[in-house]
Amino acid sequence: MPAQLETPPLYYPVLPQSLESLGIPLGLATDLFLRRLLQEGTSDLQTLSRILKLPMILVDQVFRSMRQQQLFEVKGMVGNDYRIMLSAAGRELATERLEISRYCGPAPVSLEAYRAGVNAQSAAVAVNRSALRQAFGDMVVSDQMLDQLGPAVISQSSIFLYGPPGNGKTSLAERLPRVFDDSVLIPYAVTVDGQIINVYDPVVHRAIPNEDEEIDARWVLCRRPCVIVGGELAPGMLELLYDASSGTYSSPLQMKANGGILIIDDFGRQQMSPRDLLNRWIVPLDRRVDYLALSYGLKFEIPFEVMVVFATNLAPSSLGDEAFLRRIQNKILVEPVNPEMFDEIFRRVAKAKKVTLPPESLPAFRELCLGGGRSELRNCYPMDVCKILLAIARYEERPAEATVVDLQRAVKLYFASG
Repeated sequence: MPAQLETPPLYYPVLPQSLESLGIPLGLATDLFLRRLLQEGTSDLQTLSRILKLPMILVDQVFRSMRQQQLFEVKGMVGNDYRIMLSAAGRELATERLEISRYCGPAPVSLEAYRAGVNAQSAAVAVNRSALRQAFGDMVVSDQMLDQLGPAVISQSSIFLYGPPGNGKTSLAERLPRVFDDSVLIPYAVTVDGQIINVYDPVVHRAIPNEDEEIDARWVLCRRPCVIVGGELAPGMLELLYDASSGTYSSPLQMKANGGILIIDDFGRQQMSPRDLLNRWIVPLDRRVDYLALSYGLKFEIPFEVMVVFATNLAPSSLGDEAFLRRIQNKILVEPVNPEMFDEIFRRVAKAKKVTLPPESLPAFRELCLGGGRSELRNCYPMDVCKILLAIARYEERPAEATVVDLQRAVKLYFASG
């Protein structure tokens, strides 16, 4: 897990001290207790507090309310804590509530709290060429490219990276989160009309250790998110997904990416057309708000504080009309590298892969890559060819070398002839 960032979060939800400040109905909190106790069999208040992410003062209030309704039995004490289990009436009610939803994880935050949190944590980036050079330090990037990326990142609006394949568009996009030096708070879940929407996703969100006990534990301190999706993008991934087995919703990609970056790689090759994507996001891209709908039709608004990065090998004119391209404000052509940059990429890759690189191999490799009618030196060639050199060396049980002879073998394997 990454080290904790020094910059405190921009949004600071304090630990709720009353059911009113919790922002969710008492009935929902009670349902969480019922379902959790039904799953655990027996538990104590401290454990419930830890699992449901609720402070003990609120756990005690829910405990007293449930005790008055005779929904559980006290089985003993663990130090100063109660050991409890559901009564017959409690099990019956818990089973009923389980038919509606099986969710018994961290208590959700309200939609209003979620909106406030996302809006308060919108990214404000101050970068210059030096800072960008450091962020992209493991890539060979021209000053011209940095000078285009810098203003685009500062604007926090959409970015369109286009150009021939193999020139580093995806690599550039994946490194954009490095410009952020702060953290954000992301809720485990949000409740809308009594429904549960899961937001925090450990696959997407990189949690940071947080020892501040005054922050509402229903929020997870994370690095700003970066969500990457490619050709698998389908319309359903941009909407709430209802899981009938659990009775909960999964948040769409743009909701998971709120406060950070959403990268759409290989744009134009998705299951949905660019026009369909524009029609879905025409309002979010313009107004920074999105509209989602629950399975029974109830619509609600959420913030769209996302920097969307489109990366494509296709010509912009083939992906949409002028109205479409106008809404993607920053359009950056990622061109093939010059010979000096190509040699530097080859040096770095060879060093990282422990491939011996004789000086005479640099011009020879360039010449080989420009053979067969090819006219461009692409960023991907050194890495791809080095992998082949390593395979040749393993096959022949010797150290890997980028000799002219081995380069000729590798290039012949790499490029299709005819």
